[in-house]
Order: sequence, then C-alpha cells, then structure tokens
Amino acid sequence: MKHLIAISFLLITVFGFSQNSIPIIQANSKSVDIKVGEILNKNQWTIMPELNPDVYEVSDIGKKVTFYTDIDSISITIDEKTKFDFVILLNKKDSAYTQIKYRDSYLKILKKADKYDNEQMREIPKFTYLDSSNIHLKQIRKEFNLDSIAGGGNEVSKLLNIMYWVHDIVRHDGGSNNPTLKNAIDLVKVCKAENRGINCRMMAVILNECYLSLGYKSRMVTCMPRPLEFQDCHVINTVYSKQLNKWIWLDPTFAAYVMDETGELLGLQEVRERLINDQPLILNPEANWNRQNSQTKEGYLYQYMAKNLYRLEVPIHSTYNYETKKKGKTVEYIQLLPLDGINQEPLVEINKNKKSKMTYKTYITNNPDEFWEIEK
Repeated sequence: MKHLIAISFLLITVFGFSQNSIPIIQANSKSVDIKVGEILNKNQWTIMPELNPDVYEVSDIGKKVTFYTDIDSISITIDEKTKFDFVILLNKKDSAYTQIKYRDSYLKILKKADKYDNEQMREIPKFTYLDSSNIHLKQIRKEFNLDSIAGGGNEVSKLLNIMYWVHDIVRHDGGSNNPTLKNAIDLVKVCKAENRGINCRMMAVILNECYLSLGYKSRMVTCMPRPLEFQDCHVINTVYSKQLNKWIWLDPTFAAYVMDETGELLGLQEVRERLINDQPLILNPEANWNRQNSQTKEGYLYQYMAKNLYRLEVPIHSTYNYETKKKGKTVEYIQLLPLDGINQEPLVEINKNKKSKMTYKTYITNNPDEFWEIEK
C-alpha cells in the first residue's frame, strides 16, 4: 500500500508539473555538470530536493547554459529576463525543483557602487601599528628568519618575498576551522603539526604580523560583497610602501599582486577604481592557489574580487594576536562603504559575544580618505 501511495504521489507531482509546462529531466546521481558557453565545469552542482527552489544564478547574457545529469540534460540561453524553472527527478522518486536565473554580474554591481563621500568626517579612533620592538614581533622575525627571507633588494622586492614565503609555508583550506591561537608562530606550528591548512583570514594574520615585525605599516583587509549575509568573502593584506608612497595589494592566499599597464603595483582602492572605470589591470603571472591552479585576471579580478571589493573592513589596531579570542577583550574595526551600501546605520555598531565574552565594535565611513589614512 505504501508503495502504491508513493507511486501515486509521484505521478500526481509529475502530472502537476506537466500541466504547468515545467520540464523534467532524470538523474540517478546527485552530481551535475554545468556548461556555460564553451566552458564545462565538472561536478559543479549537487541536486538537493530539500531546497525549493534550488537556484543557479548566471550573468552570462547570450550564452547557453546546460545542466548535465548522469543520464539527461537541459539547456537555456540566458538573457536579462531569464528565470527558467525545471525539475530534476532523482532516482525516479525525489523531485528537485530547480531554477536558472539571471543576475547582474559582480562587476556590474560593483560599478553601481562607485560613489563615496570624500567630504564626510566622522569620529573614528586613530589607526595604530604595533612597533617592531615588541617582544612577540621580535620573536616572529627571529624564528622565521625573516630578514634572510626578505632578501637584500629594494622595499617592494622584500615585501613580495615575504608574501611568497607565507604562501608556500602553509596551504590554503577555505573550509578549515580556525585554530584557537591566531598568531603567526602558533598558526604555522599547528599547520605543520596537524598537516592541515588554514583559511584566507589566518593566512593574512601570518603575513600581517611578519610585515609588522619588519617595521612595515600593514593591515588585514576583509573584502566583502554587497549582501549583509554571504557565504564567501576574502581577506588579503595591504602594506604602506614608502618606496611607492602608497598602500599596495598583497594576497598571500593566491600569491597575488596587481599592476597597471606600466607595471606599477596598485593598492585596493586603485584596483577597485580601475575595475569600475574599465582601465587596464595586470595580475602577476605567478598568482596561484596552493601551487595547483594558476589564477587568471578574468577569474581572480573581474569575477572573484569584483564580488568582494564592494565593502572593505580593516582593524583599527594592527597588532599581534588580534584575532585570538580572550574573555573581556574588545576589538575595533572600520568599514568603508559606498553610498549605495545597505548598512549605512548605525555609524558605530557594538556587538557583545555571549560565548566568548568579547566586544566587537565596528565603525562605518563613506570617506575613502579617512579609511586609507595617508602614512608618513
């Protein structure tokens, strides 16, 4: 009787979908390949009947998108009105309601976020940087032999050598849990002891403390998309170069830096402006992920970082062990937000974590000059 009821329900469901002209494709495996234009991505999609609908967003206008199950396929050509519904019938019993939907490209969204307020003045604490004479920074400099790693070249070559070293000394694992102690020495130690990787934020912690130990003014930068809730962001570093008289972009996760058409290194704000204004950008050819996958300018800058350069956040105090949780500790951050950003209020947000007993204070500014305070 149970089998008859299940079959009847399936027939009613399929008949209902047919009445509404919703296509149905078959699958015996949960894994789906997706082809966009001429690019085929293997195992890109997992069939999840519990989601209703399960939405695949795409911004490639004019390109055909094809879902390939292990036994079937379905295609649709994308335009700005695309909202294509279909059902994947898994193992002839589970209906996964699926939707292919157009969304604006990350670059298009970023281009709408081009306006700041350079005249705005808000009361924000002064940025501080831990001096290299600090006992913990001196230990980092000595234990990692950073003077030798930096080499005897000019300032820029030293900064790049340290970034490459961090990229190689630990591997990136975006899905890993953060260790309890979040400072350079303990992070490297736990990665070696447990043969594990760390996420981009922890890699930026290591690089930041290494730069501070050598006397450079350095910040970790959390690069975030427009939505307040998101599954992915990226954390990189920025260092003030006295040689170039500006902040420069340094990403230990991908061993990446960015240049203009003359080969001059760029900072985050410059890269953001050039993306918005369609100006030339050059990604260093060595950029890679874990020495396995090379990075391209199109993938890294025009997609991944175009998504994550909408909102920027840095710690007010660039210091040792800042990310390690400690009862009663207060940490302060400042976020640079474009004028069309969602979270313009409150100007100062204070959150107290009941579990860690820590206080998180975040200031918001629309003024890039205030955020990228010029260092002398």
